[in-house]
Amino acid sequence: MSSRIKNLIQEFGFADGSQYYIRLKLHVLGWFTSSKKKIHFFLRNNNTDAGIFKQVFIDKQYEIPIHFEPQTIIDAGANIGLAALYFAGKFPHAKIVALEPDTENFELAKKNTQNNSRIIMLQKGVWDKETYLEIVDDTVSKDAFMVKESKERTDNRIEAITLDAIMQQQGWQGIDILKIDIEGAEKEVFSGNYQNWLPFTRIIFVEVHDGMKKGASKAVFNAISKYNFSFSMKHENLIFINEDL
Repeated sequence: MSSRIKNLIQEFGFADGSQYYIRLKLHVLGWFTSSKKKIHFFLRNNNTDAGIFKQVFIDKQYEIPIHFEPQTIIDAGANIGLAALYFAGKFPHAKIVALEPDTENFELAKKNTQNNSRIIMLQKGVWDKETYLEIVDDTVSKDAFMVKESKERTDNRIEAITLDAIMQQQGWQGIDILKIDIEGAEKEVFSGNYQNWLPFTRIIFVEVHDGMKKGASKAVFNAISKYNFSFSMKHENLIFINEDL
């Protein structure tokens, strides 16, 4: 038995896991229902959704040993909500704020997470200050588009929020898990204002995109180096753990 089907059965049970394996292999997508996890989610017939499902639930790229019970989670770059569903299933007492700027992705993420009251979906971007953003180019892929700060008033502007503002709105003292996959905007997030949230964050998963925005990884490591974080990698993610919390 392949590791792929083993992981699916472990995650979703024998019946659903086996069915998922066959459907993914044949690329028969659409609605998936898990009786074990009590979730209902939709994968579009495109080049990205099945791949993200594989990363989250088969490759388990967000699974690491955690020796506490996370209560506060931010998913920045939530796409269609699969990572938020994973975190909600794994950490049953956590409240999750998931942010996705793209309208099509966001609407599907809302549908995919609507049965879980612990997941709050926001159609916003994450930045180093509260401002407005615009999508630069979303023609290549729905999981790989850049945003830039918007200087003009347009109908397509997206509100941007800071991580510490989310903490304040939710009444959180810190962030237990922060997942960041924001296609280069991590450069801005780690370049300014990080003093207000980074020292209060326990675990960070971040995918850096130097190919999309030069200097992104440098900004991440420069900010992280100011604090006592350990470092590891899993798949495409850099993982930082705050040794002082």
